Amino acid sequence: MYPYGLIGNCQTSALISSAGAVEWMCAPRPDSPPIFGRLLDPDGGHFSITSPIGSKEPTTTQQYLPNTNILITTVTSPNGDAFQITDFCPRFEQYGRVYRPAALFRLVEPLHGTPAIRVSCQPVSGWDKVPVPPVRGNTHLRYDIRGESLRLLTNMPLTYLCEEIPVALTRKFYFGLTWGLGIEDDLIKVTHDFLDQTARYWRTWVKHCSVPLLHQQEVIRSALALKLHCFEDTGAILAAMTTSLPEEIGAPRNWDYRYCWLRDAYFALTAFNNLGHFEEMEAFLNFLLNIAHTHEHSRDRLRPVYTLSQGLPLPETEHANWAGYRNSVPVRSQNQAADQVQNDAYGEMILTFTPIFFDERFFDLRTKDLDGLLGHLAQLCVRSIGERDAGLWEIRDGWQEHSFTNLLCWAGLERLERIQQAGHLRSIALDLTAGRLRAAQALLRGVQEGSLRNGPSDSSHDAALSQLAILGYPDRHLCESTVLHIVDDLALKRDGTDTGFFYRYVRKDDFGTPESAFVICSFWIAQALARLSRLAEARHILDRVQAAANHVGLFSEHFMPGSNIQSGNFPQSYSHVGMINATFAVSPPWSDVL
Repeated sequence: MYPYGLIGNCQTSALISSAGAVEWMCAPRPDSPPIFGRLLDPDGGHFSITSPIGSKEPTTTQQYLPNTNILITTVTSPNGDAFQITDFCPRFEQYGRVYRPAALFRLVEPLHGTPAIRVSCQPVSGWDKVPVPPVRGNTHLRYDIRGESLRLLTNMPLTYLCEEIPVALTRKFYFGLTWGLGIEDDLIKVTHDFLDQTARYWRTWVKHCSVPLLHQQEVIRSALALKLHCFEDTGAILAAMTTSLPEEIGAPRNWDYRYCWLRDAYFALTAFNNLGHFEEMEAFLNFLLNIAHTHEHSRDRLRPVYTLSQGLPLPETEHANWAGYRNSVPVRSQNQAADQVQNDAYGEMILTFTPIFFDERFFDLRTKDLDGLLGHLAQLCVRSIGERDAGLWEIRDGWQEHSFTNLLCWAGLERLERIQQAGHLRSIALDLTAGRLRAAQALLRGVQEGSLRNGPSDSSHDAALSQLAILGYPDRHLCESTVLHIVDDLALKRDGTDTGFFYRYVRKDDFGTPESAFVICSFWIAQALARLSRLAEARHILDRVQAAANHVGLFSEHFMPGSNIQSGNFPQSYSHVGMINATFAVSPPWSDVL
């Protein structure tokens, strides 16, 4: 399991190891080069607080302050001395807006005895991995990185900090790490004030969440983790906070996921809709409208993935000077998928904004700009029916016609048809009914032996086609047969017994045959089974897949149930989205218990 907790504030984020070290942090944005990158290389930079005394390793525990994104790490030495680290990124309402600086605060306090600590703050300048020497001030250190300043303000004696000398923890030590700004007020006062306000903010946000009856704590943790993947400044939603964590240890399936995939954003916004939070949808709508208005290429097609500032994450670059997670190379930044054709995204974008026309709470979002965007997406859907593309799994070699793309074209056109029947989108002159029927005919070309397969020329099963039932395709028999064939063919078994986990597919791709389970597939299949009224089977899968979460409830992209190994980028918004949506699908109504 990945031994990390995630903190953040929708502007910046960091991964904190179970031993209390910041081992992944990029600045000033999550898709910037790393300043702490020990996650991917022992010399990649870190900000650690350790117990230096004794030959035996201390024991550590880690947990979130309930219903917040504030992380508590407790370190206990063999002699019983103990201290606690509280890590958080400030987020709260101030002067009518949300205050979310590019800052991380650390509070270290003794719990038992007189523990000693050693503090080491060693940032690097980015992908060149060059250590950055500190410039010493009165009560702070300054690190000059790429023309900006990283500042560390503390009440700890700077001699102990700079020389990494062990010091007895007889009082609380405070650390305020900021990018591009300083802390002018008293650090102790600021830390406690920010901590209290941040805790109140997150707990209020959780109180405003709708939650299902089952797995409530797990859904709340998934909701909090998913929220941190929203880059609030532009409305983008990140696929993950990390890059190059391998799908399989030692293999080259290592990708940079610190960007906004349009497909992922649809699934994420569906989860927020289930949770009763809608501000993310409006922010993402503005993100997409801005792409449509400012990017010349969007007139021909939308790209599958964009940077947080709506650019393209190109060129994909390999960093040979980085050792890689557990020596898994290459370490990459940016992502060549931005150059691919993935035609399912158009249908998913239509699905994203469908609630605006059926939910009167969104009346003010029905604008001419949105009408124009949906009309453009409708044309792209019709054009994409039956066309070859890379598919949702982003195959780099061997494009083909994908049933999943045809399914999403059908779903998008079917929703637009119903929206138009409800009296909206009169400006769309396209024959939506004809387009929907043509998409359905293309979809049926992929049916073999009663179930939908990967494509007309590919009879393999694909877990993503469980969306056939979730999206409400009207042929129930085809939906059920497809889902049951997927369950039978793609189940990852251990000693002949189903584990509740599934492969995406078992066909060969650019890098061979996948060996690990793809976590969201379990959630998709559970959701599809629930849609087919097979609730007992759906709940059984949902119960089993909880084993894929780490010690603080965070999911990765992939999981190996036999060895309890998380792999792929982490945390993975896709997986947390699946957890939320599947749990809502399988849960009984609250009226059953109230």
